[in-house]
Amino acid sequence: MGVSILVLSVSHKTAPVDLLSRASMDAVTAAKLESGLAESEHIDEAVVLSTCNRTEVYANVSRFHLSLEDITSRIAEATGLAAGTLQQHCAVFYDEAAISHLFNVTSGLDSMVVGENQILGQVKTALTRAQDSGTVGPQLNNLFQQGLRVGKRVQSDTEVGAAGQSLMTAALDELYQQGIRLVGQRVVIVGAGSMAALSAHTLAGEGVDLILVNRTFEKAAHLARAVGGTARPMSELDAVLEEADILVTCTGARGTVITADQVRDAALSAVIDLALPADVERDAAKYAPLINLALLMERDTDHATASQLRDAQQLVGEETRDFLAQRRAAQVKPTVVALRAMARDVVDSELERLSGLTPDLSDTERAEVEKAVRRVVDKLLHQPTVRVQEYARSEQEVDYAAALRDLFALDPEHMRAVLSPSPDGTPPRGAAVAATAGVIAAAGSVASGTNGVRA
Repeated sequence: MGVSILVLSVSHKTAPVDLLSRASMDAVTAAKLESGLAESEHIDEAVVLSTCNRTEVYANVSRFHLSLEDITSRIAEATGLAAGTLQQHCAVFYDEAAISHLFNVTSGLDSMVVGENQILGQVKTALTRAQDSGTVGPQLNNLFQQGLRVGKRVQSDTEVGAAGQSLMTAALDELYQQGIRLVGQRVVIVGAGSMAALSAHTLAGEGVDLILVNRTFEKAAHLARAVGGTARPMSELDAVLEEADILVTCTGARGTVITADQVRDAALSAVIDLALPADVERDAAKYAPLINLALLMERDTDHATASQLRDAQQLVGEETRDFLAQRRAAQVKPTVVALRAMARDVVDSELERLSGLTPDLSDTERAEVEKAVRRVVDKLLHQPTVRVQEYARSEQEVDYAAALRDLFALDPEHMRAVLSPSPDGTPPRGAAVAATAGVIAAAGSVASGTNGVRA
């Protein structure tokens, strides 16, 4: 009945930018990978998260090694990377570590620029896509929803999130360090996605003249209106570059968008390429300062102080422990339901036997007897079932659900029958159950704390 989360991560922390670029996926490829993973006999649910910082697979699995093999081979198939190369440049997180990792990701604590908040939108987009394709079930949905909530808490409740850092602000810092100023400059932004929008809004407050270019002109026009800029069609890109001082590009295209020759002919003061894969040819650096992800990965983009990081990490740690406690309590619930169903079956059986032994009882007397018996059983079971759920929330390495099943001799087949709805929507009465005396004696043992459940 356990739940295990497995994460395979290829990120800026584990791989060079060239390999990270090859591992990146568009929405179509990610959805296809999710569907393929969900077909594995060892994987129940899957979500793929692919950004300029990382490509990661989150999976709800039944077998660790076999699931990891499936995930590795399917990523290799989707990206063209060799499985051995992936194994050398990935990190693997399992269960508690996987939960903590996701919460660090959504909080921006695992990003190239610590504290950036764009990751929240990217995680939400990945979750929505997986929901639409049916590869997310209750386990990953609950985990990701909680992860988004944790990320928002870090953004709103800590100074790390409040700093408002992003890849664009890191690129501007690099620009300033090279002595290039923005005020009065004409800046062209190629692209109209989330990164382009973030860049446009960041630059809008820097006193620049913004020109937005995109393959879909309507998207460029919409973004231009939002930031007080001008929109131009992609067909006029060369002419626009001739007018520009600085180029910012982040299109999400799978190949080169800006050639070195275009940069040379435009005589640009600087080029900022925030795309993965890169939009701009590397040789463009011969003709203008080129600030791209490869350069930013080499720089120290972590401007958070030790105390700011400590506060954010403490919050994430607390949220991780709370999530694990809630999950442990939820794992006990089916056993508690089965126990109460077994008790109900025993009571029904004994009342039926009593009916044959005492035919002279009136309906009122029979009803009072039934009420009394049910009340006794409910009271006997109340305290142990409440306590076992409380104990399950603790961090002790004890399987309280298993202890409860063993203590009350709950039959696995009977549990499955109890927890599966019957055709008419009512729970089945069940077959073989423990004797009434045994149930009452065992219940009394739990209530008095004389068993091993407290260990």
